Amino acid sequence: IIAYRKKHYVAPKTIVVIAGKFNAEKTLTQIKKTFGSLPKAPRAAKAKTRDGQKSPQLLVKWKESDQSHVALGFRAFDLFDKRKSALNVMAAVLGGGMSSRLFKRVREELGAAYHVSASPSLSIDHGHLTVVAGLNHEKMKIGLHAMLDECRRLRDESVGREELERSKESLAGAWILNLETADQLAMYHGYQELAMQKIESPEEAVKKIRAVTAEDVREVARAILKDSRLNMAVLGPYRDEGQFKSMLSLGG
Repeated sequence: IIAYRKKHYVAPKTIVVIAGKFNAEKTLTQIKKTFGSLPKAPRAAKAKTRDGQKSPQLLVKWKESDQSHVALGFRAFDLFDKRKSALNVMAAVLGGGMSSRLFKRVREELGAAYHVSASPSLSIDHGHLTVVAGLNHEKMKIGLHAMLDECRRLRDESVGREELERSKESLAGAWILNLETADQLAMYHGYQELAMQKIESPEEAVKKIRAVTAEDVREVARAILKDSRLNMAVLGPYRDEGQFKSMLSLGG
């Protein structure tokens, strides 16, 4: 991997990342020739993300569809937070694949979902955890109840050792596999340099994932999975918000 940094140009930096088999000396010469004369410009300021939510929020949008689309969004924290590895593990336990709680309960046990998953997204001054599902119209409410109940259970109960280890290894394995291609590896390092201005190796990231404890998961669940951070969006053949407002609570 080679990363060429040229500060004080358009945006905070101009970053060119190359990953794969190449001649480093020749490649760096070509990068400097192509990008080295970019014009200087003032750094654009970013407005700070403001957090003003105090209670659960709901959006219902009518659409004739084959299934009901539901998204639960929980405001989280930024990508510099030390709890981000615990958040990744928590999301894996909740909805990270076919062995996750949501997949087993909502899809396999209830037969209510075409798909269901949970994933975090963190940025430089904000972040969120999103739980999404495509639900059968006839089982929409029972599926949504189960989604909220699994969020509540994750907050109120500790994850068992076997389930925790399985989720961590699944997450670590997926992390490593995702970085096997040169383009993904370049994007991984480029984003870290641009957003965090430092590089954390894939090995370091995996080590942090494997170090997460059940208490770490429960602490981050308690911090995020609460009514004051809860948002729900429903897309489907629905016009009445009332039927969903009564469901919009984790009881905390």
